[in-house]
Amino acid sequence: MELSVLYDRVVLGIFGAGVCVALLLCVVSAPYGRHSRTGWGPTIPARLAWVLKETPTVIAFVYAFWGGPEAGHPVPRLLAGMYLLHYTYRSWVYPFRLRSSARTPWLVVILAVLFVTANGWANAIWLGHLGDYAGVSLTDPRVLVGCAVFALGYALNQHSDAILRRLRADGSTGYRVPYGGGFRWVSSPSYLGELIEWLGFAIVAGSSAAWAFVFFTAANLVPRAWTHHRWYLAEFDDYPADRKALLPFVW
Repeated sequence: MELSVLYDRVVLGIFGAGVCVALLLCVVSAPYGRHSRTGWGPTIPARLAWVLKETPTVIAFVYAFWGGPEAGHPVPRLLAGMYLLHYTYRSWVYPFRLRSSARTPWLVVILAVLFVTANGWANAIWLGHLGDYAGVSLTDPRVLVGCAVFALGYALNQHSDAILRRLRADGSTGYRVPYGGGFRWVSSPSYLGELIEWLGFAIVAGSSAAWAFVFFTAANLVPRAWTHHRWYLAEFDDYPADRKALLPFVW
């Protein structure tokens, strides 16, 4: 099978999976983190689950990207750096900062591995092999705008994670109401930051794989943000009434 045909099929599969995920998560919350519960089969510690869920995309991306005919151009290298910056953090830094005693079902881990592997491969194949970035400069307006959007999202994601970590700086593992930063406006600023990150990535890449990634991320995180918001409102009587779920001042 030609590489371009396989790429198209994988990208179409990611779009299709996004539709299925969105429909499913509108009915049931994914059983990990604060929404962990029994009935989903064998489980493993959350820290190990994060490592196993995220590491495959780093491996798949590096394997598919390196040595490709387009991989030596500045823009593909920039995009590879953006992708790996996020996922090396999620794979090998974020898990070891967790102070959660929650467990994650193996089913969630396996489904995540399937997505991140396909996603990392598809984006890397486009950037390293199928895309045409030879004439695209790092000062191209599309590149500058996309990088600025990515940086904004990454900063929001990191800062929101830091606020959540500080809630457990005393060694506790329970949940509290977070304040400050993006939490002034929404219940899930980490998710909002991640959505903004990949929007910026897609603006620069301009590929079907990158936009499929944005679509799947939204399909996964938008319903979960709403689930988080409802959980906060039910759990804390003093939860800020004007705080939205994901989009400031809107929803």
